[in-house]
Amino acid sequence: MRIALSPSRASDYQRCPLQYRLKAIDKIPEPKTVAQVKGTLVHKVLEDLFELPKPERTYPKAVKMLKPRWAEMIEKDEALAELVPEDVLLDFLIECRTLLRGYFEMENPLGFDPRSREQFVNTTLPNGVPVRGFIDRIDVAPTGQVRVVDYKTGKKPKPQYAGDAKFQMRFYALVYWRLYGVIPHQLRLMYLKVCDSLYMQPSKEELEYFERDLLELWAKIERDGQSGEFEATKNALCGWCSFHEYCPEQGGTPPEYPGWPGSAAK
Repeated sequence: MRIALSPSRASDYQRCPLQYRLKAIDKIPEPKTVAQVKGTLVHKVLEDLFELPKPERTYPKAVKMLKPRWAEMIEKDEALAELVPEDVLLDFLIECRTLLRGYFEMENPLGFDPRSREQFVNTTLPNGVPVRGFIDRIDVAPTGQVRVVDYKTGKKPKPQYAGDAKFQMRFYALVYWRLYGVIPHQLRLMYLKVCDSLYMQPSKEELEYFERDLLELWAKIERDGQSGEFEATKNALCGWCSFHEYCPEQGGTPPEYPGWPGSAAK
């Protein structure tokens, strides 16, 4: 697949263009964290939960799905067993169970069937910006109203730090609209850890404005891509970055620039 803009890569570039380059162009892998793996497991259980008949979509049933889904993840990536060794696996699964409990306290999955789960979207916007990503869940009401849902397994950010989450939801609302001609009636971020949600109701004008913002952002990325000048930018998350050895701001040296991939695989 050609290189494209996703919510995560857009956030990377806005935070630090060099970080974007190292992830999207150099494709330097980042070490997985326990929090990320936990989120992947809980997302997988919630995705598979809706494969069951409605009467079976219960909290105990979801909890019973944790161990077999974890075994499937280990089979695909044995390194996960080192990240979450046997002596801490029980605590890890208990934390996952708590997140699932949070979901069931927020929503009753017995009452509806989603239109899609983990839907891959990959298109080019009318303004020429290539976009790509996965939408956790799409619900369509009998009246035709569309709801885009995203599960969050981390803590809910304070309002002043919710920019990335709102960006992601506007991104998927825009992509859904351009793909299917329908503006989602509601965007919902479900913060399972604290049993709280963030709701948004996008308008046509808001999404058109956001689409123009994406065009400006993509133009900057392409400009840097052609020149190879991706600036390292200090920010509040530098301490958690795994690319210090390549960052001039941290005393590191970037690898030789491989060139702008254009339509090359991402």
